Amino acid sequence: QEQLVESGGGSVQAGGSLRLSCVASGQIYRTYTMGWFRQSPGKEREGVALIDNSGKTNNVQSVQGRFTLSQDNAKNTMYLEMNSLKPEDTAKYFCAARRYGLWFYGRALYDPKKYDYWGQGTQVTVSS
Repeated sequence: QEQLVESGGGSVQAGGSLRLSCVASGQIYRTYTMGWFRQSPGKEREGVALIDNSGKTNNVQSVQGRFTLSQDNAKNTMYLEMNSLKPEDTAKYFCAARRYGLWFYGRALYDPKKYDYWGQGTQVTVSS
C-alpha cells in the first residue's frame, strides 16, 4: 500500500528552526514528484516546496532562502529543513506526491488536485 507519513512538527519561537520528515513507500519515492504543502485555518492549501525523482527542486518565493528540501535515499525519506521561521509559517504541513516530473504541469506544479497521495499532516506553530 502506497503511503506517506510525516513527522517533525512542533512549536518554536520566531527565528527558530524545525525539520519535517516524510517517509514514502518505495514506489512513490523512486518515481514520483514529492513535496510539501501547508494549510492554516480558513485558508486554502498552498504549496511550499517540491522535488522530483531527478533531484530538481522548487520552492515558493515566501520560503526561499529559509526552507531547504533534501532526501535520504537509503531511508526513502524527504526532509524539509525550515530556518528563520516566522509566525506566518504557522500551519499544518502535508507531504504529498504525484506522477510526472517537476514541471510537467507547468504553472500548475503546486495544484493540490494534481496530487495522488497525501500524508496525515503535522502541525507547525511559530510564536512571536
